[in-house]
Order: sequence, then structure tokens, then C-alpha cells
Amino acid sequence: MTVSLEQLRRCQVAVDLGAARTRVFVKGMGLVVDEPSVAAVNTRTGSLLAVGTFAEQMTGRTPGYIRVVRPVSGGTVVDIDMARRMLGQLLGDKLRRRLRRTPNLRAAACTPHESDPLAQRATVETLVGLGARRVELVDTLIAAAVGCGLPVEQPTATMIMVCGAATTQIAVLSLGSIVTAERIPVGGEAIDRAVVQHLRQHHELLLPSQSVRPLQLALSGNGLFLDGPESTEIHGRDVATGLARSVRVETAAVREAINTPLTAVLDGIGRVLRGCPPDLVADLSDRGIMMVGGSALLPGLEQMLRNATGMPVNVAERPDICTVLGLGAMLEGKIEPMTLAPLTS
Repeated sequence: MTVSLEQLRRCQVAVDLGAARTRVFVKGMGLVVDEPSVAAVNTRTGSLLAVGTFAEQMTGRTPGYIRVVRPVSGGTVVDIDMARRMLGQLLGDKLRRRLRRTPNLRAAACTPHESDPLAQRATVETLVGLGARRVELVDTLIAAAVGCGLPVEQPTATMIMVCGAATTQIAVLSLGSIVTAERIPVGGEAIDRAVVQHLRQHHELLLPSQSVRPLQLALSGNGLFLDGPESTEIHGRDVATGLARSVRVETAAVREAINTPLTAVLDGIGRVLRGCPPDLVADLSDRGIMMVGGSALLPGLEQMLRNATGMPVNVAERPDICTVLGLGAMLEGKIEPMTLAPLTS
């Protein structure tokens, strides 16, 4: 499927349905929604109790008749009805009524690189259910590259890595097109699971799911990914007794625990580089890799990639919202007409 910039300029809404967060950009208003892709449902009545941040806070804390669901996985809608209800609630009554009154409402959405037709159709049906007459799909890699200001229209190589919650997408772009790309089923959630598993196996400690990222931030202050005996104290629940307990965790041990999922990312970078013409690889030795996505903020990841590849590695100024801002720039005509045409998804 291809879509031109002229078609995108006719759209009024841009949507980034991510596994971790949902973001909506409205032409003329900017970013209006940036909330977790989570919904809480009463299984007895089927009613929607909460969405976004409040629903995420309910994870692991609800009675049996309340179910907390994530209708998006790996950038793909896995529950169309729930995704539609969640997105409608996040937009709010006022904005939803305004969009429904827009004649021939058009929406743009980003989809993972080389997503299958069923995944694309699920995204389209989700937005059509909210009143969109037509939905244009854009490759996440292209949208993210535009959003972080990469000169993708130039005849030189630019490399981007979209670090999502469930997947990592890596690509080399030139002249507005993807030269070579890889999608790896490893993201921030895999890193979190590695930390949780390490604590359970080596310390017999269960860590609340919402405490994993604060733990990583605490470790970063002690030198995560660096050599040294530093450690930090964490609190959790004892596997055997179920009582609260504290342990001290060595940063070196955590570094070792998350090496396995990160190795898959390094392998993906190698495959992308091997698929590039030599001239483009030479460009990348100076330009390096641009990291975007919420998981790009993982402490120490930037330095680890720099050490492993020997290339410059940079994190975008606002890595978490680069994709939706890139879509918004296309909607508002901030990209030259001959640039990035056609866009593939």
C-alpha cells in the first residue's frame, strides 16, 4: 500500500496506536492525546471503567470481575472493538463530537514495517469505527524519521532505530525511501521481563510490574552498563513467604541479565548494515544511529550500542512522540511535496 504526501495533507487526524501508549495529533491543535494503551472493563456488565493512566494504575490491583486489557500489541491492534472504545474514551466527548462533524473525515495512522494485511485492516477498522471516512497508512520508520528531523530526502544514508515496548524496528533510509529494514520482536517489555526473571531466580523476589522501570532508573545512577561494584536496594515480595522483603542488587548482575534480549537488537543492526550498499554504510560511519521510541530512554542503551557498533549513537530530543509528530508534520504540509513520495506501509 502506498500513500502520497498530497493524500496525507487531506487528513485531519494522525494516530499512533502503540503497544505502550496511544497518541493522537489533530491538525491545527497539535498533540491532544498521549496516554497508556490500557483499558479496564467490568466483565459482568461489559462496561468500560477506565482508560489510559488510571487504567494502567489498576493493573494487578483489581477484583476478579474487573479485567485490565491492552488492545494493541507490537503496534498491531489485536482487539478492534476494545481499541475503538479505548480511543473514543481517550479523545473525550468534545473532541469526538468535533471530529464526527468534520465532513469526509480522513485519518492517518502508522503501522509497523512490513505489517501484514490483516494488521493493517485492523488499524483501518478501528479508526473507521470512530467516524473516519478514509484512513491512510504510513510506515512507522518513515514517520519517526520525519518526526526527529532526519534529512531523509537527501541522497545520503540515515539510520533510525524505533525502540518500542514490544518490538524494535531498524532501518537505513535514503532519498525518502527505506533501503533495508528489520523488525525484531524485542522491546522495552522484554528488558523488563529479563529484570523480573533475574530477581526471581537469584533473589527469590517478586517485583511489582510497575516498579521495573524505576528500578532501571535507580541503577542508571549507579553506573548501569559500566564496570563497578555499585548496587542498589530494592523492595518486593518474597517468593516463599509472600512477605515484603528488601535486597541489594548488583548493577553488574542486572547488566548481565538484560544482555540476552539486547543481543538480538545488535544482531538486527548487523543484518541491516550487511544489506546496505557500501557507499551508504560509509555515510553511516559519520551520521551514526538515531534512536527514537519510549524504550530509547532505557538507561545505558545508548552507550551499549555505541560500544558494540563503533558508530555514533544519538537519542532524539523527544523520542517517545517522534512518530506522531512526524505524521502531524505531513498532515500540516511541513514536508516538501516531492519529499518522501510514495510512503509505503
